[in-house]
Amino acid sequence: MRAHNNVAGASPLRQPTTGDRLELAADVLGHLAQPVRLHLLRLLAEGEQDVTTLTAQVDATRSSVSQHLGRLRIAGLVQTRRDGRRVVYRITSDHLRELVEQAYQFAGHLVDHIPHHYAER
Repeated sequence: MRAHNNVAGASPLRQPTTGDRLELAADVLGHLAQPVRLHLLRLLAEGEQDVTTLTAQVDATRSSVSQHLGRLRIAGLVQTRRDGRRVVYRITSDHLRELVEQAYQFAGHLVDHIPHHYAER
């Protein structure tokens, strides 16, 4: 994976805000807003897995897991590959991996009443 280069050292938060980018970002966050999907993405952030392995780790039926994975695949958040008769899923991006983990860590602060920490700006 290649690293992103900021133009003239600009912060990613200083990039122009466009309607298309906002719409797509909201769509991605909408896919993360379902607990089973978020759990599946956290598991896939650890490495490739098939439906059977994922189903054993989440509170959902195999059919439900397959449907959620299908939606994540259509949205471009997971990819598949064949391994014999199995279909193996993987997360598509390190950005997504970080986003999922940051959302989970942020929730942990709220649930466990841990003070938030801020980066120097």
